[in-house]
Amino acid sequence: MDLKNGSLVTEFVLLGLSGQWELQIFFFVTFSLVYCAAVLGNILIIVTVTVSSTLHSPMYFLLGNLSFLDICFSTVTTPKMITDLLTEHKTISMWGCMSQMFFIHLFGGAEMTLLTAMAFDRYVAICKPLHYRTIMSHRLLNGFVIFSWIIGFIHTMSQMLLVVNLPFCGPNVIDNIFCDLPLVIKLACIKTYTLELFVIADSGLLSLICFILLLDSYAVILVTVWQRPSGRLSKVLSTLSAHIIVVTLFFGPCIFIYAWPFNSFSGNKILSVFYTVITPFLNPLIYSLRNQKMQGAMRKLQFLFVNSM
Repeated sequence: MDLKNGSLVTEFVLLGLSGQWELQIFFFVTFSLVYCAAVLGNILIIVTVTVSSTLHSPMYFLLGNLSFLDICFSTVTTPKMITDLLTEHKTISMWGCMSQMFFIHLFGGAEMTLLTAMAFDRYVAICKPLHYRTIMSHRLLNGFVIFSWIIGFIHTMSQMLLVVNLPFCGPNVIDNIFCDLPLVIKLACIKTYTLELFVIADSGLLSLICFILLLDSYAVILVTVWQRPSGRLSKVLSTLSAHIIVVTLFFGPCIFIYAWPFNSFSGNKILSVFYTVITPFLNPLIYSLRNQKMQGAMRKLQFLFVNSM
């Protein structure tokens, strides 16, 4: 027993992606390949942005930081999920569970803030191009990155300080692929109505409000470009579409999971897999396939690598 909070539970059981053994093997191979591709793709973006002199601009600096957060975010849950596919008893220790939730919301909160900074970067680049370099200075960019980590830390600590002291007396079964706040809080052996409202306000409404603000900012950009007779609308649409896709992929699952009362929430494993495994895999594809400048820098990097061998 944990004498600090009276918990009888020392570990949680993760049901994971249960099914026939053949299906488990299929999931193991598929998600292993997707996770490796996500990590390698994001590392490639980070290396390309760092090495290529043509990508030393504010947008790509923020993109490199987004790729780093995607690697961290996916690594918190995916390796554990993959190894659990080959084990019959899928368990995680109490503190392992708390650590998962801490880092999920740390990296998630930081990525939420960074995506907002990327939207601001696009607004300045498109609506105030003559002042772009002056506004998007190195000092501001570094401030955006530092601020995103601070927000992520405050976001996760504000919730984890309350969750870590909850008593768990059983049951200890989590019907998901990893530990997350809604399902873990429901297992506490005390009334958690106030805590549930706090998490909804902290994670759910914050995600929803940020998502609406981001979409509004993109709408302002489109209206601004539409009113200018410069013929840049198609180029702007191509640029913004990548950002809108990434924002939707990230915020959509967060809003669905955290913005509703917990008693109406059921563990959606497909959704959990999507935003922890698939989204970090899709981000490099979205930004590289739709960005000719990034593709050119990657081809140049590949050429230099081949010639150096």
